[in-house]
Amino acid sequence: MKKVLILGGGFAGVDAASHLKKMDYDVTLVSERDYFYIFPTSIWVPTHESEFDDVCVSLQSLKDAHGFNVLIDSVYQISYKQNSVTFKSGLVIDDYDYLIVAMGASKMKHKGVQNTLSICGAPEQSLKIREALDKLVEKGSGKIAMGFGGNPKDSSAVRGGPGFELLFNVHNMLKKKGIRENFELTFFAPMAEPGKRMGPQALKMMDVLFNKLGIKKHFGKKITEFAQEGIIFEDGSKLESDFTMFIPAGDGHVVIKESDLPQNDAGFIKTDDFSCVLNADGSMSNVYAIGDVAALEGYEWRAKQGHIAEVMAKNAAHNIEQRDNGGSDFKGYNEHLNILCVMDSGDGAAFVYRDEKRAFMLPMPVIGHWMKKAWGSYCRYSKLGKIPRIPGM
Repeated sequence: MKKVLILGGGFAGVDAASHLKKMDYDVTLVSERDYFYIFPTSIWVPTHESEFDDVCVSLQSLKDAHGFNVLIDSVYQISYKQNSVTFKSGLVIDDYDYLIVAMGASKMKHKGVQNTLSICGAPEQSLKIREALDKLVEKGSGKIAMGFGGNPKDSSAVRGGPGFELLFNVHNMLKKKGIRENFELTFFAPMAEPGKRMGPQALKMMDVLFNKLGIKKHFGKKITEFAQEGIIFEDGSKLESDFTMFIPAGDGHVVIKESDLPQNDAGFIKTDDFSCVLNADGSMSNVYAIGDVAALEGYEWRAKQGHIAEVMAKNAAHNIEQRDNGGSDFKGYNEHLNILCVMDSGDGAAFVYRDEKRAFMLPMPVIGHWMKKAWGSYCRYSKLGKIPRIPGM
């Protein structure tokens, strides 16, 4: 039985482990956390609509459901040429037949970023955001700023959707409490048209929504520094804020940047369309990179998303099995590139879709919120094998 070592316990890693185990591989998944975190539904933790445990799935439970091995440790060093991985515990694993790197990305470093919290950062930050919001609610008034940044070396590493969603949910929470008029809400971003990758219709509808909800906009100015009392921009202007939520763009993982794996300018692992790292002579290696850690090639509007990570995971498992059985019917991720999300607002949602042929946003008042809630349950129970996976999801 061939051995596969998977680094990372997110969407990509967990799916790769479950698929490969079904193919009768000896699979070990390594994660620095003992739980799988459902990031898309973490937006409700700060507003008390969900508890932290509601968006966590124990890796032990996933191990019991699928039969793969789990190791809780952090990756210290990867040696592509020596076929080995060293962990912070001192453990070295070098007897794998295949290595799948699914460690996610690091974050762009901004001056004063410690004065912000991120809904896409360490999972525990969702609870810290809750605490910060609770203090402002108790005070009864305040200025709240939320936004995201970009990576000039890799446009696919931007993740702005959760920022929009969290701010809309905070608006809805304050409205329910009858204190919305006491708060100034502002969305900020250094690009002139944040959300443009979703398409022109979506961009226009977002602008209408901001105006309707009374949310101020601060776009098109580069961020110089995050101070305790707000955000300072390159032109010297300042956006005052009692609490700032900021999602930095993704950057190459620090372990990857220090490794001998081939990388793009931003430090993401270079692969072919089949998610395989190629050797210097162009031949296929025994290393695959999937999810946010991989360099995503394709359309200018491409974005790293969970469902793309799942496609990569399923394809990587399939491609490994094909190689071992002498086949060549490999599957790539590029044909599946699209933007797909249900953007929640707390009292409704909007369905956003874009591919190479079309782009649209479909408002879904009321029912959209419960559809995303249902998706969260589907995500949990389908990964635990308690309900069937929907084809293509």
